[in-house]
Amino acid sequence: MTTKYSRRACLLMLAGSLLGAAVPAAHAADNYPSKPITLIVPWPAGGSTDRHLRALAQLASKQLGQPVVVENRPGAGGTLGPSTMALTAKPDGYTISQYPLGLLRMPHMQKVNYNPLEDFTFIMGLSGYTFGLTVRSDSPFKTFNEYIQAARDKPGTINYGSTGTGSSPHLLLEELAINAKVKLEHIPFKGNADMQQALLGGHIMAQSDAAGWDKFVDSGQMRLLVTFGEKRTARWPDVPTAQELGYGVVSTSPYGLAGPKGMDPKIVKILHDAFKKALFDPESIEIMRQLNQEAAYASGEDFRAWASETFVKDKALIDRLGLGVKQ
Repeated sequence: MTTKYSRRACLLMLAGSLLGAAVPAAHAADNYPSKPITLIVPWPAGGSTDRHLRALAQLASKQLGQPVVVENRPGAGGTLGPSTMALTAKPDGYTISQYPLGLLRMPHMQKVNYNPLEDFTFIMGLSGYTFGLTVRSDSPFKTFNEYIQAARDKPGTINYGSTGTGSSPHLLLEELAINAKVKLEHIPFKGNADMQQALLGGHIMAQSDAAGWDKFVDSGQMRLLVTFGEKRTARWPDVPTAQELGYGVVSTSPYGLAGPKGMDPKIVKILHDAFKKALFDPESIEIMRQLNQEAAYASGEDFRAWASETFVKDKALIDRLGLGVKQ
C-alpha cells in the first residue's frame, strides 16, 4: 500500500509540475509581447541590409505594440550574430535575428558549433539582393557573352573580383563558369569598396557583387553586363539575366528572420504577421526599391524548406570548387 501510494503521489506531483510549467508558457504566449524585442542584424550599421531591417523593425513595432530594437553583431561572414543567438538566447520570442544565406554555407567550409537547420525556428523569408557582373566603361567586353567567349579563347587570363571566397557573388559566378565550361580567375576582396576601386583602377577585369555598383553604372563609370535574378530588373531593363542567356544560374541570396529552436508557434505567428505587414508597407517597398531589392515573402515553412534544399545544393557546389571543410 505504501509503495502504491508513493508511486501515485509521485505521478500526481509530476503531472502537477508539468501542468504548472505549461500554464506559464501558455500565459507568456497570450501576453506576448510584453517587453521590447531584440532584432540581431549580423552586419555593420549603415549597410543596405541594416537599412532595410531597421525600417522593418520600426514598422513591425507599430504592429506589436513594443519596440523592436536593432542590435548589430557583425562577424564571421554574417553568421556570428545568428549562431550566437541560436545557441544562447531563450526561445521566448524576445531575441530574433536576420537569417542570411551564409549560415547554410559556412558549415560546409569550416567547422562550426551550430546546425543551420535544427538550431533555428524559421519565422519568414523577407527579400534578396540584385547581383550582377560589371566591367569598366572602357572595357572591351560589351556583352556578357563576349566576356565568357574571351575566357574560352584565352583560358586562365580572364578574371573577376568578388567580396570573398564562398560569398554569393563568388559562388554564383563559379557555378556559371562550370555550366559554361570555362575557367575564370577569382580574386577575392574584403569588401565591395576595395573591389570597386580595383576595378576602376584597372587592376581587375570585372566584379561580381550585389548592387553596390549601381551608382557607378548610372554615372557611366561601369557597364553592367548581366544580372542574376529570375527576371530583368526594373532599373536596368536592357540588361539580360544569366538565365535568359542560357547559363542556368539564378541567385538572389534570399534572407529572412529566425529565432532559437523551440519557439512557441503562437509567438512565431505574432512575429510573422507583424513583419509581413511591415514588409509590404509602402515605406519598406520604397527602401527596397532604392536598394534594388524586391519583397520575396515566404512563410516560415517555405523558408525552412528553401533552407533545407539550399543546404544540400550548396554543399555539392562548394565541394566541387574544393572549398569544403577538411574532415
